[in-house]
Amino acid sequence: MNTCTNTYTLSRSIPLSDPWDVIIVGGGPAGCAAAIASAREGAKTLLVESSGVLGGCGTGSLVPAWCPFSDKEKIIYRGLALKVFEASKAGLPHVQPQDVDWVPIDAEQLKRVYDEMVTASGAHLLFHTVLSGVDRDDQGRVQALIVSNKNGLSALRASVYIDGTGDADLAAWAGVPFQKGDSQGDLMPATHCFLLTNVDEYAYRNIYGNGGRLHGNNPESPIYRIVESGKYPLIRDAHMCNNLVGPGTVGFNAGHLWGVDSTDPESVSRALVQGRKLAKQIRDALAEYCPEAFGTSFLCNTASLVGIRESRRIEGDYTLTLDDYVNRRSFPDEIARNCYFIDIHHNAEESSKNVAERSEGLDQTVRYKAGESHGIPYRCLLPKGLQNVLVAGRSISCERVVQGSVRVMPVCLAMGEAAGIAAAHAAQSHHGDVRAISTAQLRHRLQEEGAYLPE
Repeated sequence: MNTCTNTYTLSRSIPLSDPWDVIIVGGGPAGCAAAIASAREGAKTLLVESSGVLGGCGTGSLVPAWCPFSDKEKIIYRGLALKVFEASKAGLPHVQPQDVDWVPIDAEQLKRVYDEMVTASGAHLLFHTVLSGVDRDDQGRVQALIVSNKNGLSALRASVYIDGTGDADLAAWAGVPFQKGDSQGDLMPATHCFLLTNVDEYAYRNIYGNGGRLHGNNPESPIYRIVESGKYPLIRDAHMCNNLVGPGTVGFNAGHLWGVDSTDPESVSRALVQGRKLAKQIRDALAEYCPEAFGTSFLCNTASLVGIRESRRIEGDYTLTLDDYVNRRSFPDEIARNCYFIDIHHNAEESSKNVAERSEGLDQTVRYKAGESHGIPYRCLLPKGLQNVLVAGRSISCERVVQGSVRVMPVCLAMGEAAGIAAAHAAQSHHGDVRAISTAQLRHRLQEEGAYLPE
């Protein structure tokens, strides 16, 4: 709900910073990879982040594990994605070098990885700086971004802009058409992740560990008895992903918050309050129903950001479809491969059903076999009506069902690297026109940097 009913017209000038070739808004995986890649190509690059940490869901949202990096035969998210992944694993002694799927995340380690990689690339970084407006001309060129921070309002200008906000804020505010949610506007539920410490690690590893008896996909999981008991009213479904992220410390991507719209500040504010309550109820329920591991556990941290799965999807030059996904389609301009399954979190009514019942239908018809993947074309990153803007991350142009797959961190890193290289090339050689670049040259540079792009 927007409580602002009147308007106010500013009548003053604001400072302008305009030495930039490329400006990226949003320091999640896509934005970080874009900044590193753009600076690596020699472009003067600025990364603007609204919070105080880079990494988005893997850090600020405390998502406790990476989605799979392999197609069960080989790693397919390579280049910068693989560099970030390997560096994040280095701080986890209980993770083996050969582990590539569902690898735990130490958020503090990952924060430092992003900090070091972004700053070492030569990109400049502005924390606690919020995109507050977009100025575009009639020819479809963004002229400047209006941002706010402790210096007040200021304007930032570049030749090319990359929207890595996850909500397509930059693109939407510049007038790009978009979709959001299903045909009724309903969005996938959010999750407020958290950490429990003082967990009995032996009991956790041997009884409840990820994929073990606690996970909601196990019909013997105590989460079903917790829900049926009614003693913890905010725990309404079996979503209970968890990973050992450090000594005696378990990260939880657990529980659902329905009706959360990440483009509505009031909705997000309510979700944060409810999410903290839900985390406490999950801790208390686990202490009661799983005392061997969680009887003396301590809720030490809830995420500073709500974990958002779905928001705006831009309309781009090409829309990635379910047919593309099902047919494992390749494209001449593809800039990444993706093999993650279509992971749609359902509404409250559907989520209350038994997991085994909900596993029928779409989920099984589109799961890939080992070695299979599909391409993501560069055109999905090109928002309609804008000449000098790219979108990378979960907001690319795709059908809603496909967004349930391409939204996760490994593929966002891969898309971000491609967007960064393309933006630098457009700024340096094509007056900022992101459609004028050579996609063959873009693919060649990605391959030189290690990307998996089979001919």
